[in-house]
Parts: sequence; structure tokens; C-alpha cells
Amino acid sequence: MKLTYPACFYPCKDLQGAFTVVVPDLPGCTTQGDTLADALLMAIDAASGWVLDELEDGRPVPHASAIADIVPEAGGFSTVLVLDMDAYAAQYGSKAVRKNLTIPAWLNTYAEQNNINFSQVLQEALIAKYQKRFS
Repeated sequence: MKLTYPACFYPCKDLQGAFTVVVPDLPGCTTQGDTLADALLMAIDAASGWVLDELEDGRPVPHASAIADIVPEAGGFSTVLVLDMDAYAAQYGSKAVRKNLTIPAWLNTYAEQNNINFSQVLQEALIAKYQKRFS
């Protein structure tokens, strides 16, 4: 899933070359970088983390404003951040989600007798399938 959000960049008064970044559509999503390139990377990371938290908590992702509707304060400028949520979630996602499943009784007996962790086996199988799809 790829998402875009406008962000406002402001030169830092205290640090030469540094920028503070605010993502207006993501309340409280603010970060800073020592250079413009660093600030851009930090903004993508902060926004991706913000969105991932929402997704992992089962909340809807906020709608992104049109870049033309975002007017930065004096001295700032706006640009669009591109978030690759699949890549970010694969690297940083961690919230567990409970799933119910159905398996044959004989397989359940075998797994229990051999102390097989159902969650671990399912996670390993799903990760392998995911990696195969994207490799």
C-alpha cells in the first residue's frame, strides 16, 4: 500500500541547515532533520510510523489533503511524502492480531502431542509466502 501526505518544512532557527517537518493530516506528527535530505527521510519515517500505529490498532487511515490546500507558515514550503506501508510494516510492524483457524482433529492431536506452537508455524508459513511473492 502506497500513501501520500503533504508535509510542511520549516528551516530551524537554532540549527543552520536543519528543518522541522509537520504532517498536517496526521495530528502530532512532527519531526526534524539536520539537513533537508535528513528531514525528508525523518518525515517519511515519522508519518509511516504514525499510520502503522493506526492500522495496527484497527483505525482507518486519515484522508490526505490535496497539496494545493496546504499552505505553510511564512518561511516554510510544502511537498508530498510517499509512504510505502508494505515495506514499513514488514520492517517495523509488531502488533499481534488474534486469528481463529480450523484444522483437522488428527493434525491438532499431532501438533499438541509434539508441542508445536500453532502461532509460530502460521507466522513462519505466512512470512515465507509473503517473501516468495515479493522476491
